Amino acid sequence: MKGGLCPRMQVAGRVSTPSGGAWDNQRMVSVVHSLQQSNGEAAALSRLCMGLSDAAATRVGEALTLAREAYGEKLLGTNEPILQHALGMALIVASLDLDVDARIAALLFAASDHVEDCGERLKAAFGDTVAGLVAGLHRLGRLRPLTRAAAGGGAGEGVAEVKAQTEILRKMLLAMVDDIRVVLLRLASRVQTLRFLNNRPGTVREEMARESQLIYAPLANRLGIWHVKWELEDLSFRYLEPETYKRIATMLDEKRSEREGFIAAAVERLKSEMTAVGVRAEIYGRPKHIFSIWNKMRGKDIDFAEVYDVRAVRIIVDDIKDCYTALGIVHHLWQPIHGEFDDYISHPKGNFYRSLHTAVEDADGRSLEVQIRTREMHEHAELGVAAHWRYKEAGSSAKASGAYEDKISWLRQLLSWRDEIADSAEWVQQFKRAALDDTIYVLTPQDKVIDLPRGATPLDFAYRLHTDLGHRCRGAKIDGHMASLNTPLQNGQRVEIVSIKSGGPSRDWLNPAQGYLATSRARSKVKQWFAAQDEAELLTQGRSLVVRELQREGQSQANLDELAAKLGLKSAEALFLGAARGEVGLRAIDMALRGGAEPLPPEPEIHTRKSRAGDSRILVVGVDNLLTQMGKCCKPMPPDAITGFVTRGKGISIHRVECVNFRNMAARNPERVIGAEWGEQTGAVYPIDLVVDATDRQGLLRDISDILSREKINVTAVRTQSRAGVAHMSFVVELPGTGILGRVLSLLHEVPGVIRAVRG
Repeated sequence: MKGGLCPRMQVAGRVSTPSGGAWDNQRMVSVVHSLQQSNGEAAALSRLCMGLSDAAATRVGEALTLAREAYGEKLLGTNEPILQHALGMALIVASLDLDVDARIAALLFAASDHVEDCGERLKAAFGDTVAGLVAGLHRLGRLRPLTRAAAGGGAGEGVAEVKAQTEILRKMLLAMVDDIRVVLLRLASRVQTLRFLNNRPGTVREEMARESQLIYAPLANRLGIWHVKWELEDLSFRYLEPETYKRIATMLDEKRSEREGFIAAAVERLKSEMTAVGVRAEIYGRPKHIFSIWNKMRGKDIDFAEVYDVRAVRIIVDDIKDCYTALGIVHHLWQPIHGEFDDYISHPKGNFYRSLHTAVEDADGRSLEVQIRTREMHEHAELGVAAHWRYKEAGSSAKASGAYEDKISWLRQLLSWRDEIADSAEWVQQFKRAALDDTIYVLTPQDKVIDLPRGATPLDFAYRLHTDLGHRCRGAKIDGHMASLNTPLQNGQRVEIVSIKSGGPSRDWLNPAQGYLATSRARSKVKQWFAAQDEAELLTQGRSLVVRELQREGQSQANLDELAAKLGLKSAEALFLGAARGEVGLRAIDMALRGGAEPLPPEPEIHTRKSRAGDSRILVVGVDNLLTQMGKCCKPMPPDAITGFVTRGKGISIHRVECVNFRNMAARNPERVIGAEWGEQTGAVYPIDLVVDATDRQGLLRDISDILSREKINVTAVRTQSRAGVAHMSFVVELPGTGILGRVLSLLHEVPGVIRAVRG
């Protein structure tokens, strides 16, 4: 194989014998262990350099020398010598046909912990690419406690929550690297660890196996690196379920000679038929994978004898046309088994695996599973994305190419899929999901992983954890350091929220110019909080109005729920809100208190006035032909909740319900409060105050005036004042209602330097 190893150094599951047997895991472990013998390193170096140029081979030798000096006799947490792990890992990387930089990075995978000034030294000796790969591996090492915890399952966590955390960790592994070779190196490292633990039973081996089964094997599957996936699965299964593994292995061995004879006869028969029709093909027995067999037995609830691919062959041809020719020959020679044909050429799997799968049986009822594919499909099936990754020796030049960026984009979409994908319909649905690049992954102080949209802030993080925590948030620590609440978060950061015992959000959090919130969920929670506060204030106002009226009528003990029902309202709270908003007048309450003995009052009279704002209509409950005027203190306009106050000699003054001046007057003279509401509006405009605070600069007033002019808003007065570099500006503008007010305030917030823009 181009750039590869001699057959005996291929990874288990990749090499097969004519009889259909696989290169045994135990034999591979023995080869790796032999590297510790006197000439082991030289033999390993020879294999690592196979297919490389002289210059590249020299670099690998220099890397091995540095690794030997740095690691010495030091051990990993599994008690494996670091140098042995590095050599085994590098051989696996070489078997994936990765470039010289990846092989060197494998040898120096632990250099960050054992070489002083590691980054600079590696850059000087081996280039930026190797230094970047080693740094990427070191970053992934920070996730080791998280993946171990996820594999073990958190205390009190349900199956669904553990599964969700496991999935999010797989994606976090990918989000934290800029070069996908780092993930391939991590997978190679895990394969080497499982091989080393072959004869070392114990809790460490079980933890590693469980973590590999939940985190790393699915990653290898999504990358399409089948032989790595199979080895991770088989070894993990062997360590976690030794009795089941042994039972299936024994059943395979019991009929090995019969099976090998059957496969050899099938291979010869197929070769003869393919030659007769002029199709060139490579045909051999397919390796057996015990975990795959057990998975089929469990998934289909069948016995070992019913697993079709215990006897299996693979046919490799030159082109797609020959694939279907070979399929026809197989179905002509043997009887197809109903429901066991899959065309993954026309409908590839989610990770772009392509092949024809069929199962047939002979006259004696013995089943045979057949895979048919082209050589290109076979290379992809064995090596996955590594088969398409041909990095340039010039390091960064590879990243500069558009093709590289296209592959990164494609791969990250592939790896962001949430579930294992089995058919094209599901593939289409999964492909529509957001790409991995749109998501970041951060940690709680308890090492739980939280996914957020890119650009999210500590405030978004707080609201994601709990709404109440978001409301009470007043600060945040990122990786142990205090940070502002509008700091964009990055992958892998640990975030701790600093909160107060009680309190609520700030209205500034809703200002898009200040960048406190990036998620719609958090913004919605803040808006809901303020809406609830406004309603609570109205409830307080309404309760006060109703209680005073009951006291005036001498019925302070009246049942408020019954009173509300008489007025057609659902509850006392609805009565309070109606009274505060002017929807329920005091006369209506009086009539309800009297039991409706007197006739209901006539419809409220409508008083029309002319004003600077134009022709407007205000409904004043129970009063006709009175002069009305808008309160200059609060400048109400539709659809503000309004109420009236009877003045001395100036008619009725109309105020917003929440107006401070109105509240003070109503507290002193509650009997002069009168209900009012907006009537039909006919093109009227109303003066309101806009208050803007901004960093003072040349052209600020012009920029704000341009926005108001562009929105065709008439400005009747302007007052500005500047102190300590901050400009305080007050505008009196005329608007038809609050409908346009929100848009105007948003536009003002976008003016450079504007700190605050609110209604006065």
